[in-house]
Amino acid sequence: MSISAGMVGVCLTTIGILKLVIHDDGLKHFGDDLLAVDSLLFLISCFVSFWVVKLRHDKWKRRLEFIAESMFLLGLTIMVVVCGLIAFAIA
Repeated sequence: MSISAGMVGVCLTTIGILKLVIHDDGLKHFGDDLLAVDSLLFLISCFVSFWVVKLRHDKWKRRLEFIAESMFLLGLTIMVVVCGLIAFAIA
């Protein structure tokens, strides 16, 4: 849960870095959009993880844990794509 919250901050910081590093407006806006979606995925993962801690039903816990983990892994995948875009734009 705490890692998801930290990754939201990383996404927002990277949006600022994109503004400074990338000069191609189309690539900059695409990267901004990806990072905005990415930060929402990490935020959803954080909220669902918190909710799992508060639940008492094991059946719901397993389902929500899967959702939280899936959102986190999808967010990490998108982060790798954005890092590739940044590397492509710098080179």
